Amino acid sequence: MTKSELIEYVSRKAPNFPKRDVEIIVNTMFDCMTQALRQRERIEIRGFGSFVAKERRARDGRNPRTGEKVSVPHKWVPFFTAGKELRERVNVSTAPLAADTDDASDELDTPTGAGQAQG
Repeated sequence: MTKSELIEYVSRKAPNFPKRDVEIIVNTMFDCMTQALRQRERIEIRGFGSFVAKERRARDGRNPRTGEKVSVPHKWVPFFTAGKELRERVNVSTAPLAADTDDASDELDTPTGAGQAQG
């Protein structure tokens, strides 16, 4: 799912908000998360997972095309750890998923077709 697909999906779920407002909300949420990670704060979203910025030290690498030695600088990279509830929801079959949610038809109506039974 792309960011524009997410905005479209949220717009359908919240028809009282103009699509432009939903776009501002989604962008603000991502900006806030990015800022928190830049400040080395941990982000925890209950039932979904957590994000943390981890440090990668400088190292020597190789250019895969030429084999030339390249210096890779020190950097911070974001890591995501899925929460238990998210892992369980991803691994459940589609039949119990439809029975467990009030709006199961909405989950099957995602832009990418995620959640639809194959076969």
